[in-house]
Amino acid sequence: MITRRPASERGHADHGWLQTWHSFSFGSYQDPRHMGFRSLRVINDDIVAAGQGFGMHGHRDMEIVTWVLAGALEHRDSLGSGSVLRPGDIQRMSAGRGIRHSEFNPSDTEPLRLLQIWLLPEREGLEPSYEEAHVPLAQRQGELRLIVDPEGRDGSLRIHQDARIFTAMLAAGEEVKQPLAAGRHAWVQVASGRLSCGDLELARGDGAAVSEEPELRLRAAEPSEILVFDLA
Repeated sequence: MITRRPASERGHADHGWLQTWHSFSFGSYQDPRHMGFRSLRVINDDIVAAGQGFGMHGHRDMEIVTWVLAGALEHRDSLGSGSVLRPGDIQRMSAGRGIRHSEFNPSDTEPLRLLQIWLLPEREGLEPSYEEAHVPLAQRQGELRLIVDPEGRDGSLRIHQDARIFTAMLAAGEEVKQPLAAGRHAWVQVASGRLSCGDLELARGDGAAVSEEPELRLRAAEPSEILVFDLA
């Protein structure tokens, strides 16, 4: 079973300096039909204006993954981590017992676009931690590349949850397949482009919940960037 979550039906907030779309309930957008999917709790598609950002604020007991799509993201946190992330950079922050951080667009001219993802942790009260990595385009062009998993395999970031995140850049006509083990579920998020997921057509901002399927099959109708979540 594959169920489409249309981009046009997501929650949206216009803060002037921030345009944000919520695939699941978040902040002032609350919809009991869309509270998350398995351990996946938040997918926010954010566009941050030049020179703007989120000041220092706190989180607890959440696995937070950020994928930069365009522009630059300047990160600072209470663990002493600090860096500027750009497209192809992946960040994982385990909030655990408590962490504070800021996110800022350091450009004077260019907007920042990112996907911020929250997953429930395997347990509460974990030690807060942070890590990041760069995923070269060549490693995700035309194939699903593992970027987050519980074991930190093949250079992926380690998450404290039975979840795996893959990404791919697909040219028009390219197809990728991903087996789903018994009892596993998937979420597909389209960052850009247009593609088919089984018999469904998906475009930028669309998501799809996949359950009781032996295999995930994605075929791009135009150049596309996607994230795929494999979830317990």
